[in-house]
Amino acid sequence: MRRDILELDQFIQRRLYSLDLSLMEVEAMRLVLSGGSVVDWQRMAFSTPEEVDHFLAIQRIDLKVPEDRERVRYVFNEAVSYLEEHLYLRFPRDLRNPDDLRDIFLAASDPSGFRRRQVLCCVALKLMHVIHHMEAAELKSKIPVAEAELFDLAEGDILRRARVMRESGLPVLSFYGSRKARSSVITKLISKKENLAATIFDKLRFRIVVDHADALAPTLAYLTKQFFPFNYVIPGQSHNNLLAPEDVVSCLPSHTELQELIEYPGLATSGKNEFSGESYRMINFIVDYPVRVPDRYITGLPFELGRIVFVMVEFQLVDEETARLNEAGENAHALYKARQYETVFGRLVRGYEHARRSRVGPLADSDGGPEDLPAEDDRTEIIAPEE
Repeated sequence: MRRDILELDQFIQRRLYSLDLSLMEVEAMRLVLSGGSVVDWQRMAFSTPEEVDHFLAIQRIDLKVPEDRERVRYVFNEAVSYLEEHLYLRFPRDLRNPDDLRDIFLAASDPSGFRRRQVLCCVALKLMHVIHHMEAAELKSKIPVAEAELFDLAEGDILRRARVMRESGLPVLSFYGSRKARSSVITKLISKKENLAATIFDKLRFRIVVDHADALAPTLAYLTKQFFPFNYVIPGQSHNNLLAPEDVVSCLPSHTELQELIEYPGLATSGKNEFSGESYRMINFIVDYPVRVPDRYITGLPFELGRIVFVMVEFQLVDEETARLNEAGENAHALYKARQYETVFGRLVRGYEHARRSRVGPLADSDGGPEDLPAEDDRTEIIAPEE
């Protein structure tokens, strides 16, 4: 395993990985690992206004900025109006027009007190989450920006955060990113049965390798708090067979009440990709990553659309030993590509189901080793240490 991508001082690497996490951090990690949706939550877990400020900052929103404050107020009003007009919920006056919008987040997190207030605030926040995302999608369709430029903005932001992460003391051995090559996009589309409507989630992706399995949980906690809003991790797209959601619960006192993890039909939490080896292990998830659109692109657009858009970014998290095993034997990337190419060839020649039943194609008569594959490496960007 390469150690020259992000070098860390050995003393820092070998710190004890003891965790002292808040309930909000543990809930966020469980959501990422299980592939669930925040829309199914029954409550939030914010303790202070400062925690709310930090959560909004990860959303690229600052309530100290009048424009952002007005935007959040607008989305909140839209949510409450929908709930009152269509679901016939009634909000008390102090909740309908709060002096400080952070109070809604705190009330949605209250485990005591009058239950109705907590439920109303939680419902409003979940609907705000949906409305904000919906309007961001509309904004994205209206701005004259190429997808590549939005990826550049997201990538630059992630790299800045990665450099800060390097100084945090986390035992990260490497943090590198890549863009999916055009030929790989074609291969993936054809190899998937639902290719006509398929979404390629991993055009921009980042892999983080830590020095030991004990470091997976603290690193994931850092990512959910400092890199991306956990509520925009795409439901049903977490592939995880390395760290069980239950394992992070040990970071909390035994009496702490947690959210119920919702089981979704077909939820992919096994970590098994159909072309991967049986023993391949990884924490893998997709984030709708928020990008703040430069002012020059939003002139003349309706205020209601805001100025945040989202791009899909894949994050992979693994420890060094597992990463080494993932490149050995049946898990080797060359064999993964071989299995994928066999399916592509078989599907184009004989159809999808035939390709699944019998491995036909130019690799069928070979041993599927690396020498049978095109010289192709999807990795296009390496995050090197700063000079």
